Amino acid sequence: MPVLEQIAVEIAAAPGRGTPADYIPALATTDPRQFGMAVAELDGTVYGVGDWETPFSAQSITKVFTLALCLSMEGEGLWEHVGREPSGNPFNSLVQLEYENGIPRNPFINAGALVVTDRLHSLTGDASGTLRDFLRVESGNPDLDFDEQVWASETANGDRNAALAHFMASYHNIANPVPVLLDEYFHQCAIEASCADLARAAGFLARHGIGAEGDILLTRSQAKQINAVMLTCGTYDAAGDFAYRVGLPGKSGVGGGIIAVVPGHCTLCVWGPGLDERGNSVSGVAALDRFTTLTGLSVF
Repeated sequence: MPVLEQIAVEIAAAPGRGTPADYIPALATTDPRQFGMAVAELDGTVYGVGDWETPFSAQSITKVFTLALCLSMEGEGLWEHVGREPSGNPFNSLVQLEYENGIPRNPFINAGALVVTDRLHSLTGDASGTLRDFLRVESGNPDLDFDEQVWASETANGDRNAALAHFMASYHNIANPVPVLLDEYFHQCAIEASCADLARAAGFLARHGIGAEGDILLTRSQAKQINAVMLTCGTYDAAGDFAYRVGLPGKSGVGGGIIAVVPGHCTLCVWGPGLDERGNSVSGVAALDRFTTLTGLSVF
């Protein structure tokens, strides 16, 4: 696919790749010069360049999939526990929770993702296992699994997430014991997958809710809702800049990955472990910017 090859050449020549997430020791030593990009068509055919088949830590990208699972099971009742507005604050901020009565602004900041994982665990009894099984089916990769080293690293350095969970529990917005929730959440974030896996797995959002095996995972309206929240909230407190540059619904993770959706056309996943100061992949954002510029594919 010539467009992907052109982008890979441009990224390789670009100065400055950012810095890996050093507050998760297991990720801190990842080589920021690595780069992969994959595009999945609606039928699941995937094209890629660079390190597109190299597994990496999905981290907050998984929040999209737990949201989809929870919304499919619980429906509109989910939004009583988490909002749909941009936060304007860092992804692990405690600031807004106190004066908004323990209701997180959106499902993609850490507080909101903890609520969604808590809801999913109440619905299934195994939030992280349900997520892993879902991703295995949608990606077509039966070997997709958790990276236990990353899980252990996050568990040992998860005080801020524990604080968020306990604070929300004090407002009765967490149903499960906080230690149980944190274990599920850290396992969720520690899922390891490649660009190819994640581009395929997100395909249901481009197919308006239809899963990889032709089943209805979400209604068309629910798929629209998730894409909308991705566009406005999916890249932490840089969502406005991402929308301006890329023009697609997207969700980043501090492992350096970003998924993006062109509804009705395709899904993408890029990976570059070096992050900017807001936690988004420097090369990943640049690559998606070039993709939409070169192809003219965006939601605008």
